[in-house]
Amino acid sequence: MAKILLAEDEASVREFVRRGLESHGYDVVDVADGGAALEKLQAGAFDLLLADIVMPVMDGIALALKLSADRPHMPVLLMTGYAMEKQRAHNLDFLITDVLSKPFTLEQLLKAVRHALTNPPKNTAP
Repeated sequence: MAKILLAEDEASVREFVRRGLESHGYDVVDVADGGAALEKLQAGAFDLLLADIVMPVMDGIALALKLSADRPHMPVLLMTGYAMEKQRAHNLDFLITDVLSKPFTLEQLLKAVRHALTNPPKNTAP
């Protein structure tokens, strides 16, 4: 099953996502901020980055931009509870697969993850 890097600063959301994905066979490495996520990405191989947009150290959009330079075909799935941040992310459709709106159910999360893993980004700027 796919190896997923989960970057989410809210402990309860991070725990829900990690446990939900692991219960469905995914290998999940979780971190609490974008800086730690970047370190993990540089140190290991992952099949998907699942990141909150609003996080300390480095937000999910900056993380996606950095990732696109090194691994342009790695899928990125972002999460947010803020409508304004979701719009910011949709302006980067060429980098990310989708934006998952919080709150979400486990079923919605699993559907988004499956979609992201089977539909990598086009990674061509408009």
